[in-house]
Amino acid sequence: MIGVALLAIGLVLIIEGLVYALAPSLVEQLLEALRALPEEQRRMLGLAALALGVFLVWLAKSLGA
Repeated sequence: MIGVALLAIGLVLIIEGLVYALAPSLVEQLLEALRALPEEQRRMLGLAALALGVFLVWLAKSLGA
């Protein structure tokens, strides 16, 4: 269980690191766009991302990962 959690955290850090390494100016633009959104829309985006993440984890587990 801890191994899977460490794997998941490591994969997230790899993706985050790639984004910051390859497109730092794009990250700045994205953050500005997020600041322009109302708080309720940001909350809904967060909940949608959470739901998608849970679905993807469930799907991976269902496929035998």
